This record gives sequence, C-alpha cells and structure tokens, in this order.
Amino acid sequence: MPGVATRFDDLGVGFAPYLQPPPEGVIRWTVGEPGFETPDPVISTAISELKAGKTKYTRGQGSIKLCEAVSSHLMSTSGISYSSENIVITPGAKQALLYAYMTTLNPGDEAILLTPCWASYEPMISIIGATPVNIPVNRTNFHPDIGAIRSAVTDKTRSIMVNSPCNPTGAVYTRQEIEEIVAIAVEHDLWIISDEIYSRLIWNGTDHVSPATIEGGLDRTIVISGWSKTWAMTGMRIGFLAGPSNAAKAAVKCQANSASHVPTFMMEAARAALDCDDYVDDFADAYRKRRDMMLRGLGDIPGLRIVDPEGAFYLFVDVTGTGMTDVEFADRALEAGVQLIPASLITHGEGFVRISYAAPEEDIKEGISRLRLWLLGDSKTD
Repeated sequence: MPGVATRFDDLGVGFAPYLQPPPEGVIRWTVGEPGFETPDPVISTAISELKAGKTKYTRGQGSIKLCEAVSSHLMSTSGISYSSENIVITPGAKQALLYAYMTTLNPGDEAILLTPCWASYEPMISIIGATPVNIPVNRTNFHPDIGAIRSAVTDKTRSIMVNSPCNPTGAVYTRQEIEEIVAIAVEHDLWIISDEIYSRLIWNGTDHVSPATIEGGLDRTIVISGWSKTWAMTGMRIGFLAGPSNAAKAAVKCQANSASHVPTFMMEAARAALDCDDYVDDFADAYRKRRDMMLRGLGDIPGLRIVDPEGAFYLFVDVTGTGMTDVEFADRALEAGVQLIPASLITHGEGFVRISYAAPEEDIKEGISRLRLWLLGDSKTD
C-alpha cells in the first residue's frame, strides 16, 4: 500500500480528541457551538432560495450582493474599509484562514503565533511547509508580550497572527497593543492575519479594534470572519476573507481551484443574517449571563485561577493549584460528569483547561454542581 505524504506524519489535530460527543448523561462544555437556533430569517431565506432553484454554479468569489453587504457590514461594525471586490466568501472561516496562509507564506517562511491560540493555526502553517513561531502571551491576563513579538522577527518572518477576542483565552487586545503589533508589521513589512470571528462578542466595555483600522494596517491585514459564532450558523459553513487586492485575488485563485464557491442558496441567507442585529444582541446578552454564571459558580473553588474572559465564550482556567495536570483534571472531570478540554493539547496551554459557556443554561448549572461536588464536596449553585 502506498504511503501518504510525510507532511501529515506529525501534524496535530488540536482539541479533536476531547471534542467527540461524550457518553450519555455527561455535560458537554467543550464545543464552541452557539447554544441558540439559527435566526428565522436566515432559515426562511435559505428555504426560499432552494425553492427558487438557486442550486447551480455562481460567482466563485461570492455573489456581488453578498460581497457588497459584507463590505458595508465591516465598515459599520468595525470601521474596516475594504471594497466588495476585496471580499471572498468562503466555506467557513477555517477555509478563509487556510487561504490566508496559502497566499502569504511560502515553504520555509516563518509565521508568528501568539500562544496559546486556536488549535488549527499551527497545523495550517505546517501543512503548507512554513514554520509556526510560537510566542507565549502574558499568563496573567493572556495579552500579547510586545517585546517578545519584536524579538521573534527574523529575515524569514512573513506574518503575525492576531485573534481578538481570542479562542481559547477570552482576551480582547487593547488599541495600544494592536497599534504596537501593526507598527512591528510595518517596520518589517509583514502580513497581519486577523481572525475576528468573535468581534461582536466583547464583555469588558471596550470596542473591537481591527489591525486593518490602524494607520499602516489596511494594506497588510487580511481579516477573517464568518457567520458561525455571531449568528449561530456553524453547520452552514460560510465565512469570508477581506484584504488588500493582491491577497483577495490570490484567495480567489485558491477557491477556484478547491471549493469553487459556497452553496449558492446560502449566499442570500448569509446576507439576510447581516440584518439580524436583534438576534445578535439577544445572543450576546445570553452569553454575558452565562459567563457570569460560570464565574460565580467556579470562582471560589480552591486551586482554580480564573481570569475574567473579556470576549468570545470561553473560560481559560489555570488548574495547577489543584495539584493535577490539565489532562488529569479533564479526565477526572469527565468521571464527575463534565467534559472539558485540557489545553496542553496546544502549544503553551499546559496547566489550563478550556471551558465553553456557549452551553445551555441548564447545562452550565448542572455542570457547576457536578464540579463543585467533585472538588469541594458541595453542589451549591446560584
């Protein structure tokens, strides 16, 4: 039997082992899956488009109407000024990220990651033959160490990855931090790939700051986002890439030679979602409530250090004070009836577990009760 390409030999799969559905009766705090139904206007529009026969090939970059809508959405929500011609609608934000790496990195190039970071960044960089350079964030608040980033730049560096709000840490970078990252990129003529999938989910009273809105950033930033998290459309697999014209044109070529385009009937449905701000506000209010439930329920357990998450819908909890490794903690939590993720599965995540509070409220309450019973011998919940 012939062998597969060696690039896959040591390629990681991140959190995948702990994202499998748990045994029946176990509370699942692992998947970044919005705990809401997709907005009705999105569903009804998708059905109408199917009935209207929108099942044929169409514009590979995405419909003109949808690209124009995304361009307007970026300007109105984040102040990002990319024209509709510089928007590429992709099969999920993950595909957009892969296109971004493919268009900016050659084999042997280096790409800076601020770690711990989302589990797929590092394998994506590796699979195209580039080298991920992992720069740990400050462990007290998970914000970037600007000096360490600057020191990591070499003559092989081609990009810096920014993810704010961050999965898995929940950190929201300040304007000053984003400005300093842009300054480094300008000084060394680097790309910035900015994963902004959680930009509408910020809890610390600040505004989302995209590198594309900072002086010098627009012509070197590729913005990645999509519909999965904000509009509860994970299974519909629709995202987008926005950036300068050379990056957008290269991404169109990536798509033309791989996915062709997203499902035709989903394009108008995605456009309808951009008008569903009432749903987005309701979802955000519910996430904020669930975040507070988690902090109240777990915050006084000895051995757990919890930094208040500033955005997204994750707690990144230091469990070293319990005397257990993160894997031991996660495995024993599973025995107690709660599934969560040990962060040593990703670079610089050792000693932490990731908890998703996108779960239904009743699962949050029951999970807190089970963990408290295991760790404290009581099951008090608010």
